[in-house]
Amino acid sequence: MGEPSLSGRRVLVVGVNYAPEHSGIAPYTTQACAHFADQGAEVFVLAGVPHYPHWSTPKEYRGRLFVDEQHGQVRVRRLRHVVPSTQNALTRGAYELTFGCHVLAHTPPWRPDVVVAVVPSLAGAAAAVRIARRAAAPLIVWVQDLMGPAASQSGIKGGDRISAVTGRLEAYVLCRASMVWVLNESFRRYVAGLGVSGALIHVVPNWTHVARPCADRAAVRARQGWRSDEVIALHSGNMGLKQRLENVVHAARLAAAEAPHIRFVLMGDGSQRTALQELAADVPTLSFRSPVADADLSDVLAAADVLLVNERATTVDMSLPSKLTSYFRAGTPVVAAVPASGATARELQRSGAGIVVEPDHGQALVDGVVRVTADVHLARTFRKAAVQYSDDYLDAGVALSRVSALLRQAVRT
Repeated sequence: MGEPSLSGRRVLVVGVNYAPEHSGIAPYTTQACAHFADQGAEVFVLAGVPHYPHWSTPKEYRGRLFVDEQHGQVRVRRLRHVVPSTQNALTRGAYELTFGCHVLAHTPPWRPDVVVAVVPSLAGAAAAVRIARRAAAPLIVWVQDLMGPAASQSGIKGGDRISAVTGRLEAYVLCRASMVWVLNESFRRYVAGLGVSGALIHVVPNWTHVARPCADRAAVRARQGWRSDEVIALHSGNMGLKQRLENVVHAARLAAAEAPHIRFVLMGDGSQRTALQELAADVPTLSFRSPVADADLSDVLAAADVLLVNERATTVDMSLPSKLTSYFRAGTPVVAAVPASGATARELQRSGAGIVVEPDHGQALVDGVVRVTADVHLARTFRKAAVQYSDDYLDAGVALSRVSALLRQAVRT
């Protein structure tokens, strides 16, 4: 056998999210870094404190400028930064700025051969530009969210006023990259529109990072307190502004009168969870669950009858929900209340694993759940398509091999 493909390379990764965060972007950054290390690279990560999706700083990190950790073969330095409990343009700016400044303040333990900046954070990526320039190293920008559109589409208060500034910073970062990784063709078109050469842009879809479901479905439902005679419509993941889960609360309120056999479930955490619980206090057809362990996630998703994606109507092209990869792995039909012209709708249509309904319309969401669950043949078709799509396009081994191949290409260029 030959040497590992990245043997001796020093890889610096800058990204605010990392394990033990188990939702959102963190699993992809974490698995990619572990894969680079398995390929023989020495990997050092500048990350934020674990804060997503609960948006609070764990007590063991409070008052400390940085904390060094070892995650398998990967060294991680946790940097102190603002973690806002409320989301608006000012608090988000403080979050970005403090992380970016602390990235600049920490010199890597060695001169990197390549720098990988994961967006978000955009300020972290801007700091990575400077680090890569000082080291005369290639810079890869891995775009998980489009931050220019996010400023205006995510629903953050004051976001529309700073979208132009955010867009300019995003263009500054991307136009100085040696290589840009994006999730899909929509992202590719946006990045190219900022002036990045098409030859530098590579589509790297996120992969399925959870195991196949294996537990007895009836037993899992019983543990969750879900009756066999009720339809479970489950949303798993972040409860933030972008998701606008008030629409799910509204749908559950309508279901209480029209279809009381449907129970909507919001499972996860986020900046809006408390407000949503207050809003839904009198809704008998809605319940909340805390996030489950990674090992149990697929089994819980597979035990539901329908999995929900809900986005505000303005969310067109800023991101692609990471939950979709886990949803497809579970093989449960998806009902997505999202803009028909957006990236999420296109991904769901490509998979054939569910239906798209009108966003910000509670009745449309209820009707979509009824349609999918009342038609046994349709539900079976969606389940089969979800599993097939996961197997064909979202294999972790294939995706990670592509990522490491692109990393080697950037180092050689």
